[in-house]
Amino acid sequence: MRQRDLLDLLVLAAVWGGSFLFMRLAVADFGPIALIELRVGLAALFLLPIALWRGKLPLMLSHWKSLLVVGTLNAAVPFLLYAYAAQSLGAGFLSVANAITPVWGAVVGWLWFRDKLPWLRSFGLLIGLVGIIVLVWDKLQFQAGGTGPAVLAAVSAPVFYGIAANWTKRFLAGVDALANATGSMIGAALLLLPLALYAWPDTPASLSAWSATVLLAIVCTGAAYIVFFRLIANVGPTGAVSVTFLVPVFGVVWGAWFLDEAITPSIGAGAAIILVGTALALGLLKQRA
Repeated sequence: MRQRDLLDLLVLAAVWGGSFLFMRLAVADFGPIALIELRVGLAALFLLPIALWRGKLPLMLSHWKSLLVVGTLNAAVPFLLYAYAAQSLGAGFLSVANAITPVWGAVVGWLWFRDKLPWLRSFGLLIGLVGIIVLVWDKLQFQAGGTGPAVLAAVSAPVFYGIAANWTKRFLAGVDALANATGSMIGAALLLLPLALYAWPDTPASLSAWSATVLLAIVCTGAAYIVFFRLIANVGPTGAVSVTFLVPVFGVVWGAWFLDEAITPSIGAGAAIILVGTALALGLLKQRA
């Protein structure tokens, strides 16, 4: 991997790890629905001029139905789940829960397309699921004020990412990454707009909440897509998806540094188990002869 690609990988992990921090900082002022509408809407406004300049509009129009589905599954629903969970769970916890995403992509691919997985990769899926259990075990509290519903939201979001990845594989194989990202962000913004207007907060948000929201939309969503697409082009999808292993590190560090979040044994153990399972599921750790 070239030095430029390694720098892109580190920057992307730091930015995506920071997305959970920005959600934590902004969700109290905006609420989950309005916050995510701003996230996808501002990201769409950032990406659209680039897509128009590169002549992607006809491609997006011809695949608008599939892009709307991807916008729903890959942005609107999981972003909402994470924003809801961010009201009571730390950025570190959310970033670790997100690390299971490649595992769900493999599970959905196996169920949908009957993709065959070697036994070692199947074992990795099982290990990843065990890691989720370790991560959430001490937070599944469903009494009044408990974090159980937020935990279920956080661990459910990656399932939608997995479905979206396989939907893209099935119905958007001929659509390039920039058109996919721009079209899906537009679709998510249009889908959430009526809900956001209904749920818009009555009191003005603080400057810090607006700043966190703009950074979440422009840096962690719009610009991050561009860096991710460049990584895919330079090092391939397997190399690019290795960012999954670094995002929890940055997410936990940012949460502890800026929000004084505790790094609990369950977060540390869950992260380690999830990342080992994900590495096996992706085929990054292979059986020695």
